[in-house]
Amino acid sequence: MNIPKTEYPRPSLVRDNWINLNGQWQFEIDHANTGMERKFWERETLSDKILVPYAPESVLSGIGYTDFMLAVWYRREFDLPAEPSDGRILFHIDACDYRTVVFINGKKVGEHVGGYTPFAFDITDVAVRGGKNTVVVYAYDNTRDPLQPTGKQDNVYDNVHKCWYYTRTTGIWQTVWIEFVPDTYIEKIKLTPDVDNRKLRVRVSANKVVTDGTLSVRTGYKGKDTGSTKLRFDGRYAEFDLDITELHLWNPGAPEIYDIEFTLNSDRVTSYFAMRKVAIKGYAIEINDVPVFQRLVLDQGYCGEGLYTAPSSDYYKREIEYALEAGFNGARMHEKIFEPYYLYWADMLGYLLWGEYPNYHWNDSDPAALDSMLPEWIEAVERDYNHPSIIGWCPGNEVTSYRIDRIYIFLYDVTRAIDPMRPIIDTSGWIHAKTDIYDSHDYTGDPVEFAKHYESLNTGVGDVYISYGWGKVPPVPYEGQPYFVSEFGAAAVNIENHEPTEEEFERFYKTFKEHVDILMDNKRMCAFCYCQWCDSAEHECNGFITQDRRKKYDFARTREIMGRKAEIEK
Repeated sequence: MNIPKTEYPRPSLVRDNWINLNGQWQFEIDHANTGMERKFWERETLSDKILVPYAPESVLSGIGYTDFMLAVWYRREFDLPAEPSDGRILFHIDACDYRTVVFINGKKVGEHVGGYTPFAFDITDVAVRGGKNTVVVYAYDNTRDPLQPTGKQDNVYDNVHKCWYYTRTTGIWQTVWIEFVPDTYIEKIKLTPDVDNRKLRVRVSANKVVTDGTLSVRTGYKGKDTGSTKLRFDGRYAEFDLDITELHLWNPGAPEIYDIEFTLNSDRVTSYFAMRKVAIKGYAIEINDVPVFQRLVLDQGYCGEGLYTAPSSDYYKREIEYALEAGFNGARMHEKIFEPYYLYWADMLGYLLWGEYPNYHWNDSDPAALDSMLPEWIEAVERDYNHPSIIGWCPGNEVTSYRIDRIYIFLYDVTRAIDPMRPIIDTSGWIHAKTDIYDSHDYTGDPVEFAKHYESLNTGVGDVYISYGWGKVPPVPYEGQPYFVSEFGAAAVNIENHEPTEEEFERFYKTFKEHVDILMDNKRMCAFCYCQWCDSAEHECNGFITQDRRKKYDFARTREIMGRKAEIEK
């Protein structure tokens, strides 16, 4: 059987005993969403086949159906070993869009709302050890519902509705797997580096109340012990500081990674962490007390024939290596909560990331909007908190709602409660309610006009540039925060539809350099983000690479343009 994505699916919390359930499943589209009434979970067969974990809209799924699907069903059988005969059995889906219900052996075991974050159900009491089991998964996905966050997924038929709509992603799009754990096991770990005091703040959460348990923690760097502890564990949580005996800092392009191992009674998990500090100082964002100008690129997270889903973890490694070669030191993970291995390779390669939420189409003028968005945003921040590559959070993008001063202040405060360290942008690009970084989106093509937008920022005289977008909602005044042009893009060469001339390429290099120079030479500018990294399959041809991952430009030239010191770094 063809089993895609065989790598361990959760690199931030690893256990040895697991089963990959990717591969061929039975599949059926439920256009009218009547499968629950018709008890599809009791059916012996479904009408089609699909290759999990690729969405049915994708080529790699074997389906390639790109019209709307209000609901879909999946079914497969799987064997469970007789051993271990004790402990718990967890059924994981790492992402399924949008509302998911799971049945094991004809019994409902749980449901999850949200298309981008992982979830797991304890199936111990309904599973058959040492025999065959059947799983049925139902996924409801109404992309036209304004209360359902969908990112760049199109809400019109043809998937080409202007620059912000891409092919939809319905149902399962990340790995499905089984995990074997003890009765008492580690559910979450939260790791906060304290560089100044050479400590690691550790929080360990168990699945249930523990009485007189023992927790052991060991850290290491390149095979050498760098600190360990053993303590009593009572209750659901333990939080403590761990001294790090050797300090090796994680920096952009120069990552240093530590190993860490946890043992709670009979449960053992491994992970990794880094010692890295992020702080705002004046107009700069500093990493380990050094101002770092962020030379970012907008990454939409679409992976060719897999759409949302990469064919393997190494795909992301190559993607980031390409971006580093082009001269970028990081990316905005735009309108999508990315697969864990994208963040893993960013950690390992020293690539900076902004964590975002897929808020497009989401109607933030409706009070019910928070009910659909907030739980998943919390899940996303908690999932990705430990990654040293993430240096900021941004729950919104290009918002003009009249309720911005209520919803986005609240989202800022919730994010800050989870993460006291990283900078937060409430909503990127247009107007702000409460933000650590002031940003704008600016697609002005004329470099003379582009420069005028940021003259007052550079001199400190006059009002800063504000990109209002579609509405004239009164913004919160600029209060001296670091300034970030978080989207710009004034030139591009399309190599898909015609044979470009040398003049077109030279025009790109000239215009790109003019815009980059304006931003990097501004003494109050902390970052930029070029739009974008990759051409889309549908219509956008402004990427640094094509949709099938061919380089469009001479990366040595673009790296030279971005490679010098910015004014904020001097």
